Amino acid sequence: MEKDWKLVYTVNQAYQAELLKQALEDQGITAVVLNKRDSTYMTFGRFEIYCSEKDAGAAAEIVKNAGI
Repeated sequence: MEKDWKLVYTVNQAYQAELLKQALEDQGITAVVLNKRDSTYMTFGRFEIYCSEKDAGAAAEIVKNAGI
């Protein structure tokens, strides 16, 4: 991953991660979801949403208002 990406939020469910990613992209913020879920034991691990450092403040506000 590029070094200017910043972790914005972490969730337990894939659908939550995709909803947040879409909310960010709807506002013009490029976001990626990193799947940290264990492939053997699907109950372990999380999904992390990243965006560029320059968009991190705006992204945090969008995530806060998303209600997830």
